[in-house]
Amino acid sequence: MTAPLAHRLRPKALSEVVGQEHLTDPKSWFARMLAEGRAISCIFWGPPGVGKTTLARIMAEAAGLPMAALSAVAAGKKEVQEIVARAKREGRTWLLFLDEIHRFNRAQQDVLLPYVEDGTIVLVGATTENPSFALASALLSRCRVIVLKPLAPAAVAEILRRGVRALQQESPAFGLEEEAILWLAEQAAGDARYALNGLEALFAADAKRIWTKEEAARQWARRAARYDRAGDQHYDLISALHKSVRDSDPDAALYWLARMLEAGEDPLYIARRLIRMATEDVGLADPEALSVCLAAHRMYEILGSPEGEQGLFAAAVYLSLAPKSNAVYRAETAARELARKTHEAEVPLHLRNAPTGLMRALGYGRGYKYAHDEPDAVVVQRHFPEGMDPVRFYFPTERGFEKTLAARIAWLAKRRKEKEKKGA
Repeated sequence: MTAPLAHRLRPKALSEVVGQEHLTDPKSWFARMLAEGRAISCIFWGPPGVGKTTLARIMAEAAGLPMAALSAVAAGKKEVQEIVARAKREGRTWLLFLDEIHRFNRAQQDVLLPYVEDGTIVLVGATTENPSFALASALLSRCRVIVLKPLAPAAVAEILRRGVRALQQESPAFGLEEEAILWLAEQAAGDARYALNGLEALFAADAKRIWTKEEAARQWARRAARYDRAGDQHYDLISALHKSVRDSDPDAALYWLARMLEAGEDPLYIARRLIRMATEDVGLADPEALSVCLAAHRMYEILGSPEGEQGLFAAAVYLSLAPKSNAVYRAETAARELARKTHEAEVPLHLRNAPTGLMRALGYGRGYKYAHDEPDAVVVQRHFPEGMDPVRFYFPTERGFEKTLAARIAWLAKRRKEKEKKGA
């Protein structure tokens, strides 16, 4: 069988690697390490098709280490121990490349620890998931995390040109116009393997044609957006949407919202997050914000896609342009902290309900002042537990409706002081 083009074009030396300049530059720490013939246990973290396997192979070659490659999708403890046993028999260190290392559960990851620790293996893991969440801290502490970025379109285009030259050795009549190469590079979204597979598909379709951009576009199906509802893209995009709303940038909020919907995110998940933004970042600076988001949620439940999604865009713009305050959010955090520390403090007797004669006899509700009996509905009485000084949690801002609330708080404080002086 003929090996895939991506495999045949895999670089053999660091100088042949396109992109990842922070590692391939001769002055980088990674390049210097390879020049010294060393290898380290590390985790390559990045999207598909950016060179994780290639860099692992180059590292093994530079250090003169035999390399074993496993996929955590299919391999397990048994396969790892077989490699370890062989390394011990030979009395030399092996480089173990473990693709999709995040697929190993914590028990399987723990199997690797003693062999990384004693130098039986140099572990090089590859993952598309955030190692902070996917890998055990004990394993992370023994490995250096190396971040790989999606390849720039220019880098992918250079790889495609190499691919064209390689395929022309089989069929000199085959080729792509430069415009087609640039289009293909853009569609690959930083994934060189995907780009080369697409190029190979064009070769299989007609190896004696100089493909134009239009012809390539008709032949090659549109690449699905790189998105995983449970992965980093999911959390990164909702974080970008939330921060754009918080920073009052409606255009950026619209963009990130559109990105999530186009990628296939559940609109109701977005609606729930918008509701959260209304309370966390707008709060009482604009009490109407929560109603707008609840209405958008209901609109989608009634209409579904795509009409119901318009309410989400309207809510995102409203939240972005609304005055911002996290005063209630901060007050909640402080109140919860005090509540946890004083959870045994008893409710003052005068604030307790007294539905029975026995409870009334015990003093429940005695001395309670009913605010509505006062002309201004303001009373002076203790509302915190006995022995606890009153604590202020809520400090409204001078933005939006909270300015009105701040004035109301100041007025209440003034009236209570006046009544305290009168002994009311």
